[in-house]
Amino acid sequence: MAYKIKVSQCTVCGACEFECPNGAIKFKNDTYVIDPVKCTECAGQADAPQCAEVCPVPKTCVPA
Repeated sequence: MAYKIKVSQCTVCGACEFECPNGAIKFKNDTYVIDPVKCTECAGQADAPQCAEVCPVPKTCVPA
């Protein structure tokens, strides 16, 4: 399963894009989106999805 970003909560800070080890997060149409094909929820790379860990707004990066 991949993660997604709740657009209504996203502050467009960019922290998630730089933290994603898979390059799954990109800036598109004035917000950040997660490519579900590239998102592995950081399995094998971290204990938790890094986008959710670094996001300053709780529950903005959530399971899709």
